[in-house]
Amino acid sequence: MKFSLFYELQMASPTPAEEAKLIAEFARQAVMADKLGYHCLWAVEHHGLYGYSHSSAPEVFLSYIAGKTSRIRLGHGISLTPHRFNHPIRVAERVAMLDVLSGGRVNWGSGRSSSNMEPEVFSASRDTLESEWLEALELIPTAWQNDVFAWDGMHYKVPPTRIRPQPAQQPHPPMFAPAFSEHSLVKLAELGLGALNFSLGSFDEMVAKIQKYRRAVKSAPPKPYRHNNHFAVTVNTCVLPDDHEACVHGFRGARYFKDAFNVYYDRMPSPLDAPFKIRTGDLDDQTMNFTKKMRMNPETQLLSMIGEPAIAREKVRLFKEAGVDELLLCMQMGTVPSEVVERSLVCFAEEVMSHFL
Repeated sequence: MKFSLFYELQMASPTPAEEAKLIAEFARQAVMADKLGYHCLWAVEHHGLYGYSHSSAPEVFLSYIAGKTSRIRLGHGISLTPHRFNHPIRVAERVAMLDVLSGGRVNWGSGRSSSNMEPEVFSASRDTLESEWLEALELIPTAWQNDVFAWDGMHYKVPPTRIRPQPAQQPHPPMFAPAFSEHSLVKLAELGLGALNFSLGSFDEMVAKIQKYRRAVKSAPPKPYRHNNHFAVTVNTCVLPDDHEACVHGFRGARYFKDAFNVYYDRMPSPLDAPFKIRTGDLDDQTMNFTKKMRMNPETQLLSMIGEPAIAREKVRLFKEAGVDELLLCMQMGTVPSEVVERSLVCFAEEVMSHFL
């Protein structure tokens, strides 16, 4: 079982000063995670998702962190690959440069945007996002693995050229894609990609999904890249010695994450057309007590890992038993103070992670 960190860079009350402060805190936490022994730092790429994600240039941030760390892997979770967002040649060059600078520590996740804003921001056609991504998915590793490279596809035309640098990892960095539904999970498994999932569903549903993924990866046809049989799950996390304190911060943050996500992914009105109103207060006592009681109910969704270390260890045991390869811990949620995130980083590493390494 691998333990990693997942960052959206969420902000409940964004201002330029708060953004600068949050980014500096993100960098400090990345260095802490490297020293504490976390496996990977995953940074998203989003544009215009005010409040939900202010991580618009992960390639810049991960390069900065590469120079300040020595062990932790650097994950694009994900880079938006259709050419209106990022031309595949530029993605190939940037990821390879980061891999060289970091000594071969890059995990590359790619995909297309499914938010209700980003394609319009870049004048991208929703009709072709999927096919553009699928073509780029083969173009990029082909460029990495050939001295002289050329491409003549539906969306991209590249004359014979040399794409440099080539990545340090051979034949290329491990490749991943997001899975938001069972259909998309099977699709990426058939493509031979590692799966980046949200922790939705009960324990039994998680087991069934992983088994279906393993079968599809095993039977995936050959591709011009190395297959990656790896199932990772993102889970909202806050682990502190005091169970109640962890629940206050963690469940408030998890609710913010869910509500902000819904603004941009459930076709609700754009925050540019209406006030951006996301609940930021603590859960009321009745809701808090009910949520605490339901944490270990095997029939409920494995949405979070929030509470004291004993609760977290039991949740990790369930994920491990289900067959999860890597947990992507989302500790930085919109309403969780930085000092709480950092205490949770330390507590989880010392009291939970150490039991499973």
